[in-house]
Amino acid sequence: MKMNNDIIETIGSVLAAILMIILVALILGFPLMWLWNWLMPSIFNLPEITFWQALGLNALSAILIKPTIKTNKD
Repeated sequence: MKMNNDIIETIGSVLAAILMIILVALILGFPLMWLWNWLMPSIFNLPEITFWQALGLNALSAILIKPTIKTNKD
């Protein structure tokens, strides 16, 4: 019975992680897509983007524009 509980707990953890990844992707992708498609075509005459392009653009900007961590060295 202990083994069944461990398997069920592991499956639950994996499903929770997958759902969390999907939720974060939706939270990051859709607002960027909506803002881009609302502003960029009318302001700069750029094409509209899809959800996956918005997610890729978000990942690319996170790689290129990293926050700097300043340490206090006395």
